[in-house]
Amino acid sequence: MALSLRVSGLALLISTAAGIPTGALLGLTRFRGRPFLVTLMYTGMGFPPVVVGLFVYLFLSRNGPLAGIESALIPALFTPGAMVLAQSIIAFPLVAGFTMAAVMGVDPQLRLQVQALGATHWQTTLTILAEARMGVLVSVIAGFGGIISEVGAVMLVGGNIDGRTRVLTTAIVLETRKGNFDLAIALGIILLGLTFLANWLMLRLQGSDE
Repeated sequence: MALSLRVSGLALLISTAAGIPTGALLGLTRFRGRPFLVTLMYTGMGFPPVVVGLFVYLFLSRNGPLAGIESALIPALFTPGAMVLAQSIIAFPLVAGFTMAAVMGVDPQLRLQVQALGATHWQTTLTILAEARMGVLVSVIAGFGGIISEVGAVMLVGGNIDGRTRVLTTAIVLETRKGNFDLAIALGIILLGLTFLANWLMLRLQGSDE
């Protein structure tokens, strides 16, 4: 349970730090190549997680292009770091895509009013993000939901090693295959409880009880 929260929490932090600015950029600016990037991002939102895991596995494998280049950004296979990398890639387009949609849904007049008052580009962006905060929160929740329940990618890059890379989702799959349905159901309830608690805390931090 602790490893599940650590891996998914770190992956969510990374994807949020990268996804919110990316979504805001795509939602507030127009530039050459933007339609292609938006299409790429939407494709990533529906990309099968197990395929992401496969690509990460191939890149980090012994014969992959990143073999032997282990660092904080390029972890080794069958480690929690590789699982964080895979989950970050899965969550990033979800956070960025929903953030972009939330920003584009803000009244365009607000941007003009803020700029008329002399706000800088950075201040204007922060104001619009604040106005779209509920949509941005949804993007973070969507990203968290997409990775906390994910099993294919973490199974591929983590290896489901007991005591090292086994998380709740992979443990549920293992126990189900062994026929231990009672334990699998219990683990599933724990996973659902953690997901509910995390989402509830995010809503409370947002200051909304709706």
